[in-house]
Amino acid sequence: MPSHHFRYALANPLSVVLDKSPEDFARTDFLKVIDEKKIERITFHYTALDGKLKELKLPVANSRQAETVLAEGERVDGSSLFRGMVDAALSDLYVVPLYKTAFLNPFDEGSLDFICRYLTKDGDLAPFAPDSILTRADSVFRKKSGLELHALGELEFFLLREHDRPIYPIQRQHGYHGAGPFIKSGQILNEMVRHITQITGVVKYAHSEVGFVESVRSDLEEISGKQAEQLEVEFLPRPVEDMADALVLSRWLIRNIAYRYGCVATFTPKIEEDVAGNGLHFHLELRRDGKNIMVDSGGKLSAAARRLIGGLCAYADSLTAFGNTVSSAYLRLVPNLEAPTRICWSDLNRSAMIRVPLGWANLGHLAKRLNPQESASFEDQQSRQTVELRSPDGSAIIHLLLAGIVMAADWAFREDDSLFKDNLPLELADRLYVQGNIFTDKSILKKLPALPRSCVESSRILLAKRELYERDGVFPPSIIEYIARLLQAENDELMNQKLADLPADDRLHETRKIMHKDLHRH
Repeated sequence: MPSHHFRYALANPLSVVLDKSPEDFARTDFLKVIDEKKIERITFHYTALDGKLKELKLPVANSRQAETVLAEGERVDGSSLFRGMVDAALSDLYVVPLYKTAFLNPFDEGSLDFICRYLTKDGDLAPFAPDSILTRADSVFRKKSGLELHALGELEFFLLREHDRPIYPIQRQHGYHGAGPFIKSGQILNEMVRHITQITGVVKYAHSEVGFVESVRSDLEEISGKQAEQLEVEFLPRPVEDMADALVLSRWLIRNIAYRYGCVATFTPKIEEDVAGNGLHFHLELRRDGKNIMVDSGGKLSAAARRLIGGLCAYADSLTAFGNTVSSAYLRLVPNLEAPTRICWSDLNRSAMIRVPLGWANLGHLAKRLNPQESASFEDQQSRQTVELRSPDGSAIIHLLLAGIVMAADWAFREDDSLFKDNLPLELADRLYVQGNIFTDKSILKKLPALPRSCVESSRILLAKRELYERDGVFPPSIIEYIARLLQAENDELMNQKLADLPADDRLHETRKIMHKDLHRH
């Protein structure tokens, strides 16, 4: 009989069958599942250069074949998965399953699925693969700082569907935490959360978001005339490698569930002017020996947390190269729509690029205050304080963005590096702290460095600061150059000026073309 831990309705189905945590899964366990569940195929998934999951289906004819696939992986064409990065003459890569990621495919009853890593002919992690880059960054940071960086993502997306009956309408930009019958996507969101939770185990909560469009105007038949509700799934903090895999897998799950309902799910940064865009905010926490160190003994933000903030501020402009990769990203980064335009941080302030949210510091068992009849005690020994980076959006290449964030954290703790003054991260944090809405106080706004205003500008900054990413061999030069070319191809440096010069109707039409051209880029 399964242990108590695995009896909950949203426990990982494989954990229920095997009565063990995913971290303990072994090859013999999968052979047992293949036999008991009559599994017909093993499906390998892996993240390519476009940030999307790819897949390879391997039919299971006998136990020896299954064991070989699980032990050795399979070959793939790296020149197709990493076009422009891998020479066709030397293109073979191995894809090898990461056992702890195993799951039963909710869209294919006969499939046992895995997230894989890319290995070279010598059995090493492929140096140009986004997940390999994140692994290297995390390893460098842990070794040099003695700390761990955990992250949680806020995955925002629009769900577009045919119009329901015209009853219980909601107002434009009033969807935040809405409930049925005003919000119509509750059942679909429930299914998304169920599958993401069972497979990843790291969902914190889900809700409707601010954005709502009654009828989308677009040249694209796929979304034209559809009703759009903005939704969000927020995750629990996990090591950065695990979080990256969970987010990429969750985007795959969300799209597939939307498709089953005849809907379109898009993570594109912007879908309509004057409507909230799709951010991909990251909450970050530093841990030492598994313990959160974001607050000091007095409950105030610790020096380590402020160092992390200083590192993020130092890297912020170049991080847009991985977190804001399409032109419409820079239609989202505008004032007064809860998206940042300047490099700064603040407490509880959604106009700042980095926000320090409530973290239950010096508080405990809050429900006891409202329910005095409660007699059972409750203690949560772990601090939950984070800092939230609010600039990235749904166009982010997740593994590369998180690798860049880890490099920013690493820079902030490089006390032995002659290139940087020891106290520079703390000086940056002190200088870039703000209070109040920066968009209504012009004197504050003028003092703050700006984020890039286009992909082309972001590419220039990345190339100028490439040493921040290439040091210690973390980001290969070929990746930096590939991303710079990707950004330059957007050719958007004069985008806002060109749009401003158009008559109102033409401007709206051109703006929508820019916003909708990348519905499914990442």
